[in-house]
Amino acid sequence: MESAGITGKVAVVTGSGRGLGLAYAKALAASGAAVVVNDVDPAAAEAAVKEIVAAGGSAVAEVAAVGDTEAAERLVDRAVSEFGRLDVMCTNAGILRDRVLWKMSDDDFDDVVRVHLRGTFTCVRAAVRHMREREGGGRVIVAGSPAGQRGNFGQTNYAAAKAGIAAMVRTWAMECAKAGVTVNAVIPNAATEMTKSIPAFAPHIEALEKDGVPLPDSLRKGIGFGTAEDVAGLVVYLASDASAQVTGQCVGIGGDRLSLWSHPQEISVAYRDGGWPAADIARVWATSVGARPETYGIPVPDLD
Repeated sequence: MESAGITGKVAVVTGSGRGLGLAYAKALAASGAAVVVNDVDPAAAEAAVKEIVAAGGSAVAEVAAVGDTEAAERLVDRAVSEFGRLDVMCTNAGILRDRVLWKMSDDDFDDVVRVHLRGTFTCVRAAVRHMREREGGGRVIVAGSPAGQRGNFGQTNYAAAKAGIAAMVRTWAMECAKAGVTVNAVIPNAATEMTKSIPAFAPHIEALEKDGVPLPDSLRKGIGFGTAEDVAGLVVYLASDASAQVTGQCVGIGGDRLSLWSHPQEISVAYRDGGWPAADIARVWATSVGARPETYGIPVPDLD
């Protein structure tokens, strides 16, 4: 069903050959946007385009490994050459190289940061340059993660990249405001290749994929965990005219839950004339600024 707030727009969705990215591309196309589907896998990209076109949408494939400037510029150029302009840049492409800190190699770290953090930077930079030159405003939608908001065991590289993306969103929202470009992050909680590895989720995802068994309310409502399609509506909203006043935000979605993540801020403050020697910090810490330390990590769901 086409949406008045998105019909006729042109979008790039990186990493959209499968999973969350495919759900985003299909939903944008179904709402009336023309979509550049991007993936490193040519077969996946072409299959996604065929599915979108068969459903009455408009899409083309651009195969590229997101990360460097050349790939980002190719994606923007393809949107402009095929559809005349670019209105929406949705960065979703990503990889995982999970290891605990002492086992994580330089390549494990660099590869994940290059695709997630640098790839988001290069794609958004290319898109915003076009949007500013065209003077028509635009929408930037980037992929965050609960790991970037909370940290997650075994994901130094991924959590760092996603936390960096959240920081870039806040910065870009300020820098792009005058040009009418909004910048927001989606924080999804959905059945993906990554979440299949979590023991509490695995049997439910398998039952969904193999037998079509709906995810239980303990997931959909209890912890806000759902399907990729559950996330796509937020992407369409953030791409639409209806979200023109929404920028600089990290918005969570999953299952039946929609949420707004807080930004880091000081939550407890103490003062001492002359500053704070270590001994004085130690003396007051437990009863002053450290009385209620912040929690960290993604809670492990108990679905028994």
